[in-house]
Amino acid sequence: MANRSPNAIDRQVGIRVRMRRLTLEMSQQELAAGLGVSFQQLQKYEKGDNRIGAGRLHRLAEILHVPVSFFFEDFSAPGGRKAALPSYMSDFLATADGVALTRAFMSIRDARQRRSIVILVEAMAR
Repeated sequence: MANRSPNAIDRQVGIRVRMRRLTLEMSQQELAAGLGVSFQQLQKYEKGDNRIGAGRLHRLAEILHVPVSFFFEDFSAPGGRKAALPSYMSDFLATADGVALTRAFMSIRDARQRRSIVILVEAMAR
């Protein structure tokens, strides 16, 4: 059997599944049970290693309370329009830390405090 890398679309759909699951604070076990698959199978979906069929994608949308189109929102549209989010952002939001940091950051109401945090993180990144 030849090694195949995940298809870019399958990978992006998987990232969106993971991002939404983490946003809802749902475990892989919970989502897998709702889908009727093992959590290992769900891991393969989230990595893009296994393609998600149309019926299963529809069920995922129901469980995650999003329209099916949610899973495709970051793709470039025909005609060359840019994706809604750069890949580094969707990759970040597909992590538990990314979701937690975003949630905490958005709960800070003081714009100056938020700006100070951005300046701090940018300085640390240099």
